[in-house]
Amino acid sequence: MGISEFMSYLTEENLMMLLGKYRSLGPFPGILLTFMKSFVPPLPTLLIISVNAAVYGLWFGFLYSWIGIVSGCLVTFLIVKKIGGHPLLERWVQKPKVQKGLLWARRQAFSYVFILSLFPVGPFVVINMAAALVGMKLRSFLVAVALGKGVMVLSVSFIGYDLKRFIEHPFQLLYVVAFVVLSLIISKKVEKRFA
Repeated sequence: MGISEFMSYLTEENLMMLLGKYRSLGPFPGILLTFMKSFVPPLPTLLIISVNAAVYGLWFGFLYSWIGIVSGCLVTFLIVKKIGGHPLLERWVQKPKVQKGLLWARRQAFSYVFILSLFPVGPFVVINMAAALVGMKLRSFLVAVALGKGVMVLSVSFIGYDLKRFIEHPFQLLYVVAFVVLSLIISKKVEKRFA
């Protein structure tokens, strides 16, 4: 299928049919796709959360996305906490740049997780791993992720749910684009620090 064929397929009727099929599967795809974001970084978080809001409505779309993304972060955190003493992980942790980054993360654990959870794009896996490696308490991690991701998912869901408004007033998308670009810049710096 070429690009022109694909673009001709994207009619309003076909999109509504696809959204209807997605909705007919219940909350499972909405939760699963956001859950997988913690394990498959290239998945487009903004797109998945927006589609969830468009398919399930603002509040259910928000809820399913939030449950999935927080669950994925929690599972990643618990896995890394469990295998924290593995020789391969220990070798990585001993690198000077990683030590420096982990020291900073240890001092700022809650703020580090909360603030970086606010961004719609970023190194989610690195954030969860660093929090586990510095010995952050499970309850603190869960609260920081739940609150940070809650704010992020709600804002992205709002855009996805009311996409027509952003189409009619495209200048309002500049705020979203600026937010995404800022998130990317900050997350790349954080990722570079821990990589």
